[in-house]
Amino acid sequence: MININGNLVEDKDATISVFNRGLAYGDSVFETLRVINGKIIFWEDHYFRLMSSMRIMRMEIPANFSPEFLEEEILDLLKANELSNSPARIRFTVFRKSGGFYRPDTLDIEYIITSETLADPFYLLNEEPYEVELFKDHYVTSGLLSTIKSNNRAVNVLGSIFAKENDYHNCLLINEKKQVVEALNGNIFIVNGNKIKTPPLQDGALNGISRKQILSVVKKMMDLEIEETSISPFELQKADELFISNVIVGVQPISKYRKKEYNNTVGKEVLTKLNVKARLG
Repeated sequence: MININGNLVEDKDATISVFNRGLAYGDSVFETLRVINGKIIFWEDHYFRLMSSMRIMRMEIPANFSPEFLEEEILDLLKANELSNSPARIRFTVFRKSGGFYRPDTLDIEYIITSETLADPFYLLNEEPYEVELFKDHYVTSGLLSTIKSNNRAVNVLGSIFAKENDYHNCLLINEKKQVVEALNGNIFIVNGNKIKTPPLQDGALNGISRKQILSVVKKMMDLEIEETSISPFELQKADELFISNVIVGVQPISKYRKKEYNNTVGKEVLTKLNVKARLG
């Protein structure tokens, strides 16, 4: 079952207009959420990021789009798909109503919610080899639009194809200033000794939910320091550890970048703390 504007329909009957503005112009934003046994992990952060993204895109936020209403919409979909007691992945997509060209006829929106099952209820550490490379064919543009989850993801799509063609597990993206910004599917953290760095939002990094949680977690860990600062590609090979974060996998350690191999001591510790926050939050 799929939720289209509050109506539950079978996936085979779920259709959108060929004039959909998300399809035609990328006039759409989305949230990817993790749900564990009927509990949306970090729901408040997801809700406020969605509202912020809609405001940045100058979308009209419906009066009934309260946290309680949207949470109920998600939970009703999970119930319809018999996922209330299972780990699940939710995609909540918002797009402007059809009409107009670059300039829309209306600022009003529509939405779609989809769900699928996940294998594990909480974050597990993947310690298998995980090699990455820089993707340099195209850049992420620094600035506010790059911080939101819109469906303008051409760089990520092309980077993913590049990674598959060259047998990498992931790629790291750079901005027009040649600064490392993020991975194809999450934020990037580098570890040197007891110091952790992650790119600032103004460099074009996604305003990630797990990123926010990790910043909070590390600031409370007495033996670690964390800093939001620009990262050059040269720093990657000097680091002790590299790891990627997103709300679905939690923390993904990087084992190799070019000739440098990394351990995952800090990443493992951060993932443990993130699991605790997910359970309590």
